[in-house]
Amino acid sequence: MKKTLIAITLLLSTTFFYAQENAVVKVNIPTKQTYQFTPIIDIEASAVKSQGNTGTCWSFSTSSFIESEIYRNTGTMIDVSEMYNVRKTYDAKAWNYVMRQGKTQFGEGGLAHDVMNSIKLNGLVPENAYSGLLNDATNYNHSKIVPELQKVLDAYISNEKKSVAKSWKIATDSILDAQLGKTPENFMYNGVVYTSVSFLEMTKLNTSNYVTLTSFLQQPFYTTFILNIPDNFSNGTFYNVPLDELVNEVDNALKKGYTLALDCDVSEKTFSQKYGVAIVPKNIENNEKAMTYIVEESTISPEFRQQEFENYNTTDDHLMHIVGLVKDQNGTEYYKVKNSWGTTGDRIGNGGYVYMSKAFFRLKTISVMVNKDALIRKV
Repeated sequence: MKKTLIAITLLLSTTFFYAQENAVVKVNIPTKQTYQFTPIIDIEASAVKSQGNTGTCWSFSTSSFIESEIYRNTGTMIDVSEMYNVRKTYDAKAWNYVMRQGKTQFGEGGLAHDVMNSIKLNGLVPENAYSGLLNDATNYNHSKIVPELQKVLDAYISNEKKSVAKSWKIATDSILDAQLGKTPENFMYNGVVYTSVSFLEMTKLNTSNYVTLTSFLQQPFYTTFILNIPDNFSNGTFYNVPLDELVNEVDNALKKGYTLALDCDVSEKTFSQKYGVAIVPKNIENNEKAMTYIVEESTISPEFRQQEFENYNTTDDHLMHIVGLVKDQNGTEYYKVKNSWGTTGDRIGNGGYVYMSKAFFRLKTISVMVNKDALIRKV
């Protein structure tokens, strides 16, 4: 059988024509495929917000996670105050810094369990009761908070005469009240007067029902340990599982209707809010191309993940909220991740969401917080 082959290259495909027994046959073979995403799982989440000029992604992401949990429990979407838990967590950070005599990090960062710790101790309030914005401000700017607080704390630590117990506490409260506002003793919500404690009870949120999962090789699997990362000032514990199980637990939680709070590294050039994707190209030369077109990704082993963590290529620099699962036209799955950078600069119209490949997740995830009821392996 004689065949004649002619190739014509187009932008997104290569088209072949060949003659076969007096018939012309046309075959399209894709060479470049722009992303075409189809939803698989889409769980209810609140509107995307912007954390502004702050290092409070940990509160924005976990508050969003909590809002989805409250909605799952009650069917009501409540706009939770991110800054209430930021304000209360500064108290814990300041105490930790003073008691460690300044020999620890003091900054804006935190982790998901810090929000849960704050809620457990201080309760919960809605956004309209405590926004953390003063003097008609519409955007957050915390650039002065840490320098002012640390100046007070360092002065107390270095002063040999500490006759006034917790004098630093009075000063830090004054700074935080000036920057964020005084926290309310009670407030009105939907016609009912609440305190932070009674409001928490109304939401039916059980702060003891959450666990943080991770996957690292320096500790035995199926054990709980304190992960030594800079923002873990409160010595929060993590439950260690094999990497494949971590992915399976996330998939299982989403299938059961549970979202997850995500701590990961977004410093890679292939994490892009502008293009709405996060991927790990196998060939570094495809980094730019991968923003628009599907490329082959690396296979991420536990050993490579560990290596990147230990050499600081993977750090805990950002927290977000996993709310669903999508797939591209080739069937490759990506997590739908809600960010807290607003929607500006979002070129492709993802509305502040990023579609994160499972390869990126396997490599760059530090941990996820999830409801224990969503787990395959009970912790």
